[in-house]
Amino acid sequence: MLEAIALLAFVMALAAFLGGRQTAERLDREIESLKAELARLGRESTEQGSPDIESVRTEADVAKAAEPEAMADGPWARARQDAHTVADETRGAAESLDEEAAPPAVPSAAAARTESLESRIGGRWPVWVGGLALALGGYFLVQYSIDAGLLSPTVRLTLAALFGVALGATGEVIRRRAVPAVADRFRNAMIPGVLTAAGAVTLFGVVYAAYGIYGFIGTAAAFILLAVISLATVGLSLLHGQAFAGLGLLASLLTPLFVSSGEPRPWVLFGFLAAAWLATLAASRLRRWSVVPTLANAGLGLWGLAYVALATPFEAPPVTFALLVMIAGVALIWPGLGDRDAEPSGAPTAGAWERLFKPPRLAISISAAIVAAVLALLFISPTVDAQRFPVTEFVVVVAALAAAGSLRPNAVYGALLAAFGAIAGTWSLTALSGVLSYLDPSLADLPPEIVVPGRTAMLSAMILSALFVLFGALVLARRPAGNRPFVVLWAGLAAAVPNALLAMSFLMTGNFTFDLPHGLAAFAGGLFLLALVEWLDRRGTEAGEADVPGGLLALGSFGLLVIGLHAWTDGLVTTLAIAFLGAAYSFATRLRSWPVLPWVTVAGAVVVLARIAWEPTIVGPGSLGTVPVFNALLPGYGIPALLLVASAYFLRTLPDVRVRNLLQALASLFVLLTVAILVRHAMNRGVLDSSVPTLGEQAIYTLLAIGASGIFMTLDGRSPSPVFRYGGMALGVLSMLSVLAAHLVGLNPYFSGELLGSVPFFDLLLIGYLLPAIGYAGLARYARGRRPLPYVAALAVSGAVLAFAWASLSVRRFWQGQNVADWKGFLQGETYTYSVVWLVLGVLLLVVGSRMNAKSIRIASAVLVFIAVLKVFLVDMSNLEGFLRALSFIGLGAVLIGIGLFYQKILSSSAGNGAHRA
Repeated sequence: MLEAIALLAFVMALAAFLGGRQTAERLDREIESLKAELARLGRESTEQGSPDIESVRTEADVAKAAEPEAMADGPWARARQDAHTVADETRGAAESLDEEAAPPAVPSAAAARTESLESRIGGRWPVWVGGLALALGGYFLVQYSIDAGLLSPTVRLTLAALFGVALGATGEVIRRRAVPAVADRFRNAMIPGVLTAAGAVTLFGVVYAAYGIYGFIGTAAAFILLAVISLATVGLSLLHGQAFAGLGLLASLLTPLFVSSGEPRPWVLFGFLAAAWLATLAASRLRRWSVVPTLANAGLGLWGLAYVALATPFEAPPVTFALLVMIAGVALIWPGLGDRDAEPSGAPTAGAWERLFKPPRLAISISAAIVAAVLALLFISPTVDAQRFPVTEFVVVVAALAAAGSLRPNAVYGALLAAFGAIAGTWSLTALSGVLSYLDPSLADLPPEIVVPGRTAMLSAMILSALFVLFGALVLARRPAGNRPFVVLWAGLAAAVPNALLAMSFLMTGNFTFDLPHGLAAFAGGLFLLALVEWLDRRGTEAGEADVPGGLLALGSFGLLVIGLHAWTDGLVTTLAIAFLGAAYSFATRLRSWPVLPWVTVAGAVVVLARIAWEPTIVGPGSLGTVPVFNALLPGYGIPALLLVASAYFLRTLPDVRVRNLLQALASLFVLLTVAILVRHAMNRGVLDSSVPTLGEQAIYTLLAIGASGIFMTLDGRSPSPVFRYGGMALGVLSMLSVLAAHLVGLNPYFSGELLGSVPFFDLLLIGYLLPAIGYAGLARYARGRRPLPYVAALAVSGAVLAFAWASLSVRRFWQGQNVADWKGFLQGETYTYSVVWLVLGVLLLVVGSRMNAKSIRIASAVLVFIAVLKVFLVDMSNLEGFLRALSFIGLGAVLIGIGLFYQKILSSSAGNGAHRA
């Protein structure tokens, strides 16, 4: 029954094809007559000079659009010969059409009417079902012959082979004789392609059955026959379209899976896969396909992944060879070098970057790059089993991918994945070099076969670093004024990748005392990048064209030189050398007007700060002397501070305000840091640790902040700068917060119990409270008219609070001695003295406020007097007795009356002289 259905389906398919052929011939004749009529009308309109020539041309265009266009991969493009000029132009345009890149043509109204539901269904489903019926029919006939025992295996295979050849021949005959319109309209349901595909599948099955089921042929013969069939199918795809190429690709990928031997031969496997891939790519290049080459990349990658992961051990050279063929093919054949997209002049930068990262035929390039990068990293993974550690193959694949990524902007993802592979692979190699066993003892027992010698890891990092620098230089030399985003990208890669690779190699495998190889590599790379920047500058590109690439390269040169300094120097010498190197870039602005040079100085300051954060003693705690000031801290902190001050002064007229302000801020920070660290060292008996500072040490910091705020105010007056203005105010605010947190609470001797010293007045209270109070008062006076009123008032109040604290603690020292801790309680005389001192202090503040015409000081005086009043009524009344209680109230009354008279005099005079200042 099934055999009869298959035969009936074949007859119906053939009848449908013959009927469709007659209809197509009739339509072609009608179209030819219509074109001839339009050409005649056009000639008549030209001879008569008719103004309606545009309408005639429009009708001709409509007729031409109604005619189905011959696609580049259609089988009739070469057979069709048209006598008319319109048809010649249409055929020439169709042959150059890219069916993947170009948008589909909008069908005309006539074409829309022709493509009815009947045409859509009737012209396609019989072809698909007919092809399936032919394949099933052949299968059922073979199955029937086996079940019935009618024919021997040899005869059955011979008949099946003849059937497959007959299908292919029938498809070729129909292809040569069919109407072009049928091929154009139903190109996704081509009868010749379906017949030929059915024949190829049949032949593929015959060879496999002869080898795998009956054993008529050996492994080599089966492999060769299957390879020939699959490659022939790929070749025939030039006639039958991309779907047929996919069939040939699938057959090529399945051939090694169907034909296997007990002795694996990776060179034969990957040699065949590379050849099949190359054939598929060549066909795709001729027909400008994108889907099939992308699938070919994925198939080759899957075979490589399966082999590397499952073979024990695997051989890296065959896989490397296949990957190199793939990289070279994508770089040179398809998409190749034909799609160079230079950035148009005046094009927006955002659009240029979008074009760079969304190139045409992206799938081909990015799939090949992903496959190459993943397999290269898998080579050096400790989870796979290799005959030897394939470091050379890893370097070769990454280098080839980087080279391909430097050839054209369309391969941008190849460059990025090559950079990623180089960094990740170098990390893996250096980690496996044995150095991690020092950090984690559990890693000391790694198998010897996966331990990479440190020298091998170092050489790999150096080779890849040099190659990325070289490829970047080639890109800049070839097209510095072309595709600008591509040039910028490669300048960044040439700067960043060598820094990352050499830094990892030095940290993981280097000798921190003195490392000659890493130092030579770093200095050579840094000087080469500087020379490249100089070459770009002298090349004479458009204004600003080389600023970004040159800036990236200059930053990269600084990074490499810093690595070289770390390799050849140590301790204080390294810190000073980096500081001098950073300042040299600023001083070089006298010779070269590169905008990036001051920013390199900023980068140098950041590196010095990082070194200080890593080791605050500069030379190590054991080597730091205890002599105050004159020790390694003075040059280690002071010389970078002086260099930054000199750089900021040298660049004071720089047009770029941002970097100028940043240099001023860094110079100020380093100066303050230098003074603070020297104070810390001197006050902590020559030891730098994380212990809580004493009140004396904190007081010095507060005095330094007050002084620095005043200096910033002076500098801002002479050379206005937001750094000096807001930096000085920020220092003042921070110092006032430290007064609240440290002087009054955290380090207050009343709470901490710290001894004040044996000499009255010249004790801890003097430096901790009185001197900062005087400093705040002076700074508030100096800031009047220069800084906002709330800030000035806060300074004045801070000074008054510190003066109040000094006076109160001095009273307690007088009665209690140098230990003023709270556990000692209060004496009656001490309690009375507080009232007297607070009143006297309030009166003094009132006098000072009136003399300075400062309203904030007078308010502070009023607050202090109010506190004294509360104390007298709430404390003295209950704690004092006899004469002291009476004297306390009498003194309070006299002082309040005096203050009232004083205020009346001030207010009376102010009514005529105007408002007082704050």
